[in-house]
Amino acid sequence: MTTARAWWRQLPAFMAKPKSPWGGSGGNDDSGDDKSEDNAPDDNGAGPRNPWAQPPGGKSRAGRATSLDELLKRARGGGGGGIGGGGFRLPSGPSSRNLWLGGAGLVLLAWIALTSFHVIGPQERGVVTYFGKYSGTLQPGWQTTLPAPISSVQVVNIDQIRSFQFPENEGANLVLTEDQYLVDLGYTVRWRIADPQQYVFELKGPDDTVKAAAESAVRAAVATTSLDKVIGNGKADIETQVKISMQKVLDEYQAGIVIVGVSLNNASAPSQAMDAFKDVSVAQQEAANSVNAARAWAQQLLQAAEGEAGSFDRVYAQYKLAPEVTRRRMYYETMEQVLGQTNKTVIEGRGVTPYMSIPPGKALPSAPQGGQ
Repeated sequence: MTTARAWWRQLPAFMAKPKSPWGGSGGNDDSGDDKSEDNAPDDNGAGPRNPWAQPPGGKSRAGRATSLDELLKRARGGGGGGIGGGGFRLPSGPSSRNLWLGGAGLVLLAWIALTSFHVIGPQERGVVTYFGKYSGTLQPGWQTTLPAPISSVQVVNIDQIRSFQFPENEGANLVLTEDQYLVDLGYTVRWRIADPQQYVFELKGPDDTVKAAAESAVRAAVATTSLDKVIGNGKADIETQVKISMQKVLDEYQAGIVIVGVSLNNASAPSQAMDAFKDVSVAQQEAANSVNAARAWAQQLLQAAEGEAGSFDRVYAQYKLAPEVTRRRMYYETMEQVLGQTNKTVIEGRGVTPYMSIPPGKALPSAPQGGQ
Protein backbone atom coordinates (compact mmCIF):
# COMPACT_ATOMS: atom_id res chain seq x y z
CA MET A 1 0.00 0.00 0.00
CA THR A 2 2.91 2.39 0.74
CA THR A 3 4.38 1.85 -2.74
CA ALA A 4 1.01 2.48 -4.40
CA ARG A 5 0.51 5.72 -2.50
CA ALA A 6 4.01 6.93 -3.46
CA TRP A 7 3.30 6.19 -7.10
CA TRP A 8 0.05 8.15 -7.08
CA ARG A 9 1.84 11.07 -5.39
CA GLN A 10 4.49 11.18 -8.16
CA LEU A 11 1.94 10.97 -10.97
CA PRO A 12 1.12 14.76 -11.08
CA ALA A 13 4.84 15.62 -11.27
CA PHE A 14 5.30 13.37 -14.31
CA MET A 15 2.20 14.72 -16.00
CA ALA A 16 3.15 18.42 -15.41
CA LYS A 17 6.15 18.54 -17.80
CA PRO A 18 6.13 15.47 -19.90
CA LYS A 19 8.87 14.95 -22.39
CA SER A 20 7.57 14.69 -25.89
CA PRO A 21 9.13 12.23 -28.27
CA TRP A 22 9.28 15.13 -30.79
CA GLY A 23 11.51 17.22 -28.53
CA GLY A 24 10.73 20.12 -26.25
CA SER A 25 8.03 20.20 -23.73
CA GLY A 26 4.50 19.10 -24.35
CA GLY A 27 2.93 22.12 -22.64
CA ASN A 28 1.03 25.05 -24.05
CA ASP A 29 4.26 26.90 -24.96
CA ASP A 30 4.49 24.93 -28.22
CA SER A 31 1.05 25.97 -29.36
CA GLY A 32 0.58 28.92 -31.66
CA ASP A 33 2.58 30.18 -34.61
CA ASP A 34 5.79 31.19 -32.72
CA LYS A 35 8.49 28.63 -33.34
CA SER A 36 12.15 28.82 -32.55
CA GLU A 37 14.54 28.85 -35.41
CA ASP A 38 16.60 26.24 -33.70
CA ASN A 39 13.69 23.87 -34.00
CA ALA A 40 13.37 24.37 -37.74
CA PRO A 41 14.61 21.48 -39.81
CA ASP A 42 17.54 21.89 -42.15
CA ASP A 43 17.68 21.05 -45.80
CA ASN A 44 18.14 17.34 -45.09
CA GLY A 45 15.04 17.30 -42.95
CA ALA A 46 17.01 16.88 -39.75
CA GLY A 47 15.99 18.78 -36.69
CA PRO A 48 15.01 18.40 -33.11
CA ARG A 49 11.39 17.66 -34.01
CA ASN A 50 12.25 14.94 -36.51
CA PRO A 51 11.66 11.67 -34.66
CA TRP A 52 13.98 9.82 -37.08
CA ALA A 53 16.89 12.31 -36.89
CA GLN A 54 19.91 12.00 -34.61
CA PRO A 55 19.62 14.48 -31.71
CA PRO A 56 22.39 16.96 -31.01
CA GLY A 57 25.33 15.57 -29.17
CA GLY A 58 25.21 12.24 -31.08
CA LYS A 59 23.13 10.48 -28.49
CA SER A 60 20.35 8.25 -29.63
CA ARG A 61 16.87 9.35 -28.72
CA ALA A 62 16.10 5.76 -27.75
CA GLY A 63 18.36 6.14 -24.74
CA ARG A 64 16.13 8.86 -23.32
CA ALA A 65 13.14 7.44 -21.58
CA THR A 66 10.01 9.49 -21.75
CA SER A 67 7.88 10.19 -18.78
CA LEU A 68 5.28 7.70 -20.05
CA ASP A 69 7.96 5.01 -20.44
CA GLU A 70 9.18 5.63 -16.95
CA LEU A 71 5.64 5.51 -15.66
CA LEU A 72 5.01 2.16 -17.32
CA LYS A 73 8.33 0.82 -16.06
CA ARG A 74 7.47 1.83 -12.57
CA ALA A 75 4.07 0.26 -12.96
CA ARG A 76 5.74 -2.99 -14.01
CA GLY A 77 8.28 -2.73 -11.22
CA GLY A 78 11.23 -2.42 -13.58
CA GLY A 79 12.04 1.25 -13.05
CA GLY A 80 13.25 1.09 -9.49
CA GLY A 81 13.11 4.19 -7.35
CA GLY A 82 10.16 5.68 -5.76
CA ILE A 83 9.40 6.09 -2.15
CA GLY A 84 10.10 2.92 -0.28
CA GLY A 85 12.17 1.48 -3.14
CA GLY A 86 11.30 -1.38 -5.38
CA GLY A 87 8.62 0.54 -7.25
CA PHE A 88 4.95 -0.41 -7.65
CA ARG A 89 3.92 -3.82 -8.93
CA LEU A 90 0.46 -4.75 -10.22
CA PRO A 91 -1.00 -7.81 -8.49
CA SER A 92 -0.24 -10.90 -10.50
CA GLY A 93 -2.96 -13.51 -11.33
CA PRO A 94 -2.93 -17.17 -10.19
CA SER A 95 -0.38 -19.36 -11.85
CA SER A 96 -1.36 -22.27 -14.11
CA ARG A 97 -0.01 -24.72 -11.57
CA ASN A 98 -2.41 -23.46 -8.91
CA LEU A 99 -5.29 -23.69 -11.39
CA TRP A 100 -4.44 -27.29 -12.21
CA LEU A 101 -4.16 -28.20 -8.54
CA GLY A 102 -7.51 -26.57 -7.75
CA GLY A 103 -9.27 -28.32 -10.64
CA ALA A 104 -7.79 -31.67 -9.66
CA GLY A 105 -8.98 -31.15 -6.10
CA LEU A 106 -12.53 -30.40 -7.24
CA VAL A 107 -12.58 -33.48 -9.47
CA LEU A 108 -11.31 -35.62 -6.59
CA LEU A 109 -13.97 -34.30 -4.23
CA ALA A 110 -16.70 -34.95 -6.81
CA TRP A 111 -15.42 -38.48 -7.39
CA ILE A 112 -15.41 -39.23 -3.66
CA ALA A 113 -18.93 -37.85 -3.26
CA LEU A 114 -20.32 -39.84 -6.18
CA THR A 115 -18.71 -43.16 -5.21
CA SER A 116 -19.04 -42.95 -1.42
CA PHE A 117 -22.72 -42.01 -0.97
CA HIS A 118 -25.42 -44.43 -2.10
CA VAL A 119 -29.22 -44.26 -2.08
CA ILE A 120 -30.79 -47.73 -1.73
CA GLY A 121 -34.52 -47.98 -2.54
CA PRO A 122 -37.05 -49.91 -0.44
CA GLN A 123 -37.10 -52.80 -2.92
CA GLU A 124 -33.31 -52.82 -3.43
CA ARG A 125 -30.23 -54.16 -1.69
CA GLY A 126 -26.60 -53.14 -2.26
CA VAL A 127 -23.85 -55.78 -2.37
CA VAL A 128 -20.59 -54.17 -1.15
CA THR A 129 -17.13 -55.45 -2.06
CA TYR A 130 -13.71 -54.16 -0.98
CA PHE A 131 -11.06 -54.91 -3.57
CA GLY A 132 -13.39 -57.56 -5.02
CA LYS A 133 -14.11 -59.33 -1.70
CA TYR A 134 -17.64 -59.41 -0.29
CA SER A 135 -18.00 -57.07 2.69
CA GLY A 136 -21.73 -56.74 3.36
CA THR A 137 -25.18 -55.89 2.06
CA LEU A 138 -26.57 -52.36 2.22
CA GLN A 139 -30.14 -51.96 3.44
CA PRO A 140 -32.63 -49.35 2.12
CA GLY A 141 -31.77 -45.70 2.83
CA TRP A 142 -28.71 -43.42 2.62
CA GLN A 143 -25.53 -45.48 2.94
CA THR A 144 -21.81 -44.63 2.76
CA THR A 145 -18.80 -46.67 1.74
CA LEU A 146 -15.20 -46.03 0.85
CA PRO A 147 -14.76 -44.42 -2.56
CA ALA A 148 -14.02 -46.38 -5.69
CA PRO A 149 -11.90 -48.23 -6.64
CA ILE A 150 -11.44 -49.33 -3.03
CA SER A 151 -15.10 -50.35 -2.72
CA SER A 152 -17.80 -51.27 -5.19
CA VAL A 153 -21.57 -51.46 -4.73
CA GLN A 154 -23.87 -53.52 -6.96
CA VAL A 155 -27.56 -52.72 -6.44
CA VAL A 156 -30.09 -55.51 -7.08
CA ASN A 157 -33.90 -55.43 -6.96
CA ILE A 158 -35.29 -58.22 -4.77
CA ASP A 159 -39.00 -57.48 -5.39
CA GLN A 160 -38.96 -57.40 -9.19
CA ILE A 161 -40.58 -60.45 -10.80
CA ARG A 162 -38.41 -61.53 -13.72
CA SER A 163 -39.72 -63.87 -16.41
CA PHE A 164 -38.74 -65.48 -19.66
CA GLN A 165 -40.64 -67.43 -22.31
CA PHE A 166 -39.39 -70.53 -24.04
CA PRO A 167 -39.03 -70.85 -26.95
CA GLU A 168 -38.22 -67.17 -27.41
CA ASN A 169 -38.62 -66.87 -31.20
CA GLU A 170 -41.95 -68.76 -31.49
CA GLY A 171 -40.14 -71.81 -32.79
CA ALA A 172 -40.90 -75.45 -32.11
CA ASN A 173 -39.94 -77.08 -28.82
CA LEU A 174 -40.55 -80.80 -29.29
CA VAL A 175 -40.66 -82.86 -26.10
CA LEU A 176 -41.10 -86.64 -25.84
CA THR A 177 -44.00 -87.89 -23.72
CA GLU A 178 -44.31 -91.06 -21.68
CA ASP A 179 -46.14 -92.92 -24.47
CA GLN A 180 -43.44 -91.99 -27.02
CA TYR A 181 -45.29 -89.12 -28.69
CA LEU A 182 -43.79 -85.77 -29.62
CA VAL A 183 -45.52 -82.65 -28.33
CA ASP A 184 -44.77 -79.01 -29.14
CA LEU A 185 -44.56 -77.35 -25.72
CA GLY A 186 -44.13 -73.66 -24.80
CA TYR A 187 -43.87 -72.36 -21.25
CA THR A 188 -43.15 -69.25 -19.15
CA VAL A 189 -41.10 -69.13 -15.94
CA ARG A 190 -41.39 -66.33 -13.33
CA TRP A 191 -38.71 -65.83 -10.67
CA ARG A 192 -37.15 -63.24 -8.35
CA ILE A 193 -33.97 -62.71 -6.31
CA ALA A 194 -34.08 -63.97 -2.72
CA ASP A 195 -30.43 -63.66 -1.60
CA PRO A 196 -28.45 -60.81 -3.24
CA GLN A 197 -25.06 -62.14 -2.10
CA GLN A 198 -25.61 -65.60 -3.61
CA TYR A 199 -27.14 -64.13 -6.75
CA VAL A 200 -24.07 -61.92 -7.38
CA PHE A 201 -21.25 -64.28 -6.41
CA GLU A 202 -22.33 -67.94 -6.64
CA LEU A 203 -23.32 -68.08 -10.32
CA LYS A 204 -21.57 -66.56 -13.30
CA GLY A 205 -24.78 -66.31 -15.36
CA PRO A 206 -27.91 -66.57 -13.16
CA ASP A 207 -30.33 -65.96 -16.04
CA ASP A 208 -28.82 -68.71 -18.17
CA THR A 209 -28.85 -71.05 -15.17
CA VAL A 210 -32.58 -70.50 -14.65
CA LYS A 211 -33.28 -71.22 -18.32
CA ALA A 212 -31.21 -74.41 -18.29
CA ALA A 213 -32.88 -75.63 -15.09
CA ALA A 214 -36.34 -74.92 -16.54
CA GLU A 215 -35.67 -76.81 -19.76
CA SER A 216 -34.33 -79.83 -17.89
CA ALA A 217 -37.25 -79.88 -15.44
CA VAL A 218 -39.88 -79.58 -18.21
CA ARG A 219 -38.42 -82.45 -20.21
CA ALA A 220 -38.23 -84.64 -17.11
CA ALA A 221 -41.86 -83.89 -16.16
CA VAL A 222 -43.27 -84.48 -19.66
CA ALA A 223 -41.30 -87.73 -19.99
CA THR A 224 -43.40 -89.20 -17.16
CA THR A 225 -46.76 -87.95 -18.49
CA SER A 226 -48.93 -89.31 -21.28
CA LEU A 227 -49.87 -87.25 -24.31
CA ASP A 228 -53.52 -87.03 -23.28
CA LYS A 229 -52.59 -85.39 -20.00
CA VAL A 230 -50.03 -83.07 -21.56
CA ILE A 231 -52.49 -81.62 -24.07
CA GLY A 232 -55.48 -82.16 -21.80
CA ASN A 233 -56.16 -81.68 -18.11
CA GLY A 234 -52.74 -82.65 -16.81
CA LYS A 235 -51.06 -79.27 -17.29
CA ALA A 236 -51.49 -78.16 -13.67
CA ASP A 237 -49.67 -81.24 -12.38
CA ILE A 238 -46.81 -80.67 -14.83
CA GLU A 239 -46.47 -77.01 -13.78
CA THR A 240 -46.27 -77.95 -10.10
CA GLN A 241 -43.75 -80.69 -10.77
CA VAL A 242 -41.54 -78.38 -12.86
CA LYS A 243 -41.59 -75.63 -10.20
CA ILE A 244 -40.55 -78.02 -7.42
CA SER A 245 -37.80 -79.58 -9.53
CA MET A 246 -36.37 -76.19 -10.58
CA GLN A 247 -36.32 -74.86 -7.02
CA LYS A 248 -34.47 -77.96 -5.84
CA VAL A 249 -31.76 -77.56 -8.49
CA LEU A 250 -31.30 -73.82 -7.84
CA ASP A 251 -31.04 -74.39 -4.09
CA GLU A 252 -28.29 -76.92 -4.69
CA TYR A 253 -26.43 -74.32 -6.75
CA GLN A 254 -27.03 -71.68 -4.02
CA ALA A 255 -28.29 -69.33 -6.70
CA GLY A 256 -30.28 -67.10 -4.33
CA ILE A 257 -33.33 -67.36 -6.64
CA VAL A 258 -36.96 -68.23 -5.87
CA ILE A 259 -39.25 -69.66 -8.58
CA VAL A 260 -42.56 -67.82 -8.41
CA GLY A 261 -44.46 -69.87 -10.98
CA VAL A 262 -44.42 -71.92 -14.19
CA SER A 263 -47.11 -71.71 -16.89
CA LEU A 264 -47.57 -73.99 -19.90
CA ASN A 265 -48.63 -71.65 -22.69
CA ASN A 266 -48.94 -74.11 -25.55
CA ALA A 267 -49.15 -77.89 -25.71
CA SER A 268 -50.04 -79.34 -29.09
CA ALA A 269 -49.02 -82.06 -31.49
CA PRO A 270 -46.40 -81.40 -34.16
CA SER A 271 -47.69 -79.88 -37.40
CA GLN A 272 -46.81 -83.03 -39.38
CA ALA A 273 -49.22 -85.15 -37.32
CA MET A 274 -51.85 -82.49 -36.64
CA ASP A 275 -54.54 -84.10 -38.87
CA ALA A 276 -54.19 -87.47 -37.19
CA PHE A 277 -54.35 -85.91 -33.76
CA LYS A 278 -57.47 -83.99 -34.75
CA ASP A 279 -59.16 -87.26 -35.76
CA VAL A 280 -58.15 -88.81 -32.47
CA SER A 281 -59.47 -85.81 -30.61
CA VAL A 282 -62.83 -86.01 -32.43
CA ALA A 283 -63.11 -89.73 -31.68
CA GLN A 284 -62.30 -89.13 -28.04
CA GLN A 285 -64.96 -86.45 -27.87
CA GLU A 286 -67.58 -88.73 -29.41
CA ALA A 287 -66.65 -91.51 -27.01
CA ALA A 288 -66.97 -89.13 -24.10
CA ASN A 289 -70.42 -88.03 -25.32
CA SER A 290 -71.57 -91.65 -25.61
CA VAL A 291 -70.35 -92.45 -22.13
CA ASN A 292 -72.12 -89.40 -20.74
CA ALA A 293 -75.40 -90.37 -22.47
CA ALA A 294 -75.19 -93.94 -21.13
CA ARG A 295 -74.56 -92.67 -17.64
CA ALA A 296 -77.56 -90.36 -17.86
CA TRP A 297 -79.84 -93.21 -19.04
CA ALA A 298 -78.58 -95.47 -16.26
CA GLN A 299 -79.27 -92.74 -13.75
CA GLN A 300 -82.84 -92.39 -14.99
CA LEU A 301 -83.45 -96.15 -14.75
CA LEU A 302 -82.00 -96.24 -11.30
CA GLN A 303 -84.23 -93.44 -10.13
CA ALA A 304 -87.32 -95.15 -11.62
CA ALA A 305 -86.43 -98.46 -9.97
CA GLU A 306 -85.86 -96.74 -6.67
CA GLY A 307 -89.31 -95.12 -7.00
CA GLU A 308 -91.01 -98.46 -7.70
CA ALA A 309 -89.21 -100.09 -4.81
CA GLY A 310 -90.33 -97.33 -2.51
CA SER A 311 -93.93 -97.70 -3.68
CA PHE A 312 -93.83 -101.47 -3.10
CA ASP A 313 -92.48 -100.94 0.39
CA ARG A 314 -95.40 -98.65 1.19
CA VAL A 315 -97.95 -101.18 -0.18
CA TYR A 316 -96.36 -104.01 1.77
CA ALA A 317 -96.60 -101.98 4.95
CA GLN A 318 -100.33 -101.51 4.32
CA TYR A 319 -100.74 -105.21 3.41
CA LYS A 320 -99.36 -106.28 6.77
CA LEU A 321 -101.92 -104.15 8.51
CA ALA A 322 -104.98 -105.36 6.44
CA PRO A 323 -104.17 -108.20 4.03
CA GLU A 324 -107.71 -108.80 2.63
CA VAL A 325 -108.48 -105.18 2.06
CA THR A 326 -105.16 -104.60 0.43
CA ARG A 327 -105.59 -107.59 -1.93
CA ARG A 328 -109.00 -106.39 -3.05
CA ARG A 329 -107.80 -102.85 -3.58
CA MET A 330 -104.85 -104.09 -5.60
CA TYR A 331 -107.20 -106.27 -7.68
CA TYR A 332 -109.49 -103.37 -8.44
CA GLU A 333 -106.57 -101.12 -9.38
CA THR A 334 -105.13 -103.76 -11.68
CA MET A 335 -108.48 -104.43 -13.41
CA GLU A 336 -108.97 -100.72 -13.84
CA GLN A 337 -105.66 -100.41 -15.63
CA VAL A 338 -106.31 -103.46 -17.88
CA LEU A 339 -109.97 -102.92 -18.75
CA GLY A 340 -109.60 -99.19 -19.06
CA GLN A 341 -107.93 -99.70 -22.45
CA THR A 342 -110.91 -101.63 -24.08
CA ASN A 343 -114.00 -100.12 -25.72
CA LYS A 344 -116.59 -102.61 -24.29
CA THR A 345 -116.39 -105.00 -21.37
CA VAL A 346 -119.03 -107.64 -20.40
CA ILE A 347 -118.79 -109.46 -17.10
CA GLU A 348 -121.04 -112.54 -16.62
CA GLY A 349 -121.94 -114.30 -13.47
CA ARG A 350 -120.75 -117.73 -12.47
CA GLY A 351 -121.86 -120.72 -14.62
CA VAL A 352 -122.59 -118.60 -17.69
CA THR A 353 -120.60 -119.07 -20.85
CA PRO A 354 -119.55 -115.69 -22.04
CA TYR A 355 -120.41 -114.57 -25.54
CA MET A 356 -117.39 -113.98 -27.61
CA SER A 357 -117.90 -111.62 -30.48
CA ILE A 358 -115.67 -112.53 -33.39
CA PRO A 359 -115.18 -109.99 -36.13
CA PRO A 360 -116.30 -111.13 -39.62
CA GLY A 361 -112.84 -111.20 -40.99
CA LYS A 362 -111.70 -113.47 -38.22
CA ALA A 363 -114.44 -116.12 -38.67
CA LEU A 364 -113.47 -119.69 -39.56
CA PRO A 365 -114.07 -120.73 -43.17
CA SER A 366 -117.19 -122.88 -43.76
CA ALA A 367 -116.84 -126.61 -44.59
CA PRO A 368 -117.18 -127.54 -48.29
CA GLN A 369 -120.48 -129.17 -49.42
CA GLY A 370 -120.47 -132.89 -49.71
CA GLY A 371 -117.44 -133.11 -47.72
CA GLN A 372 -116.89 -134.65 -44.39
